Amino acid sequence: MYALEVRDHIMIAHSFKGEFFGPAQNMHGATFIVDVAFYREHLNEHNVVVDIGRAHEALKAVLGPLNYQNLDALPQFKGIQTTTEFLSHHIFEAMVKAARTGALGPGGEGLTRIRVSLHESHVARAWFEGPVNG
Repeated sequence: MYALEVRDHIMIAHSFKGEFFGPAQNMHGATFIVDVAFYREHLNEHNVVVDIGRAHEALKAVLGPLNYQNLDALPQFKGIQTTTEFLSHHIFEAMVKAARTGALGPGGEGLTRIRVSLHESHVARAWFEGPVNG
């Protein structure tokens, strides 16, 4: 299995509801380092997994609307606990869409899996991984 990974980051604010979250119930900020890995069984005709420049641009486009935002105030997240795990799946879905719509360039259609990892600190991260066509 071949893989290519790109990285970016976002700065967000949010809060959580419920005693389960302890002090994170209060408004707080987070800087997430976001890694997206693209997987395929065989390299494409250019001997790459996917165009690295287009992959990075697609990630920037996905993260842009979240960066420097209070997620509690965004309509698409109304009433949702925007945990690290939830956000990794949200970004995964957008990156799958990028692969399916050609935003990753020729060869994006040959991807088999994508993994989105969000590093919320130097000691903790969460990710979502799944098939591109599934």
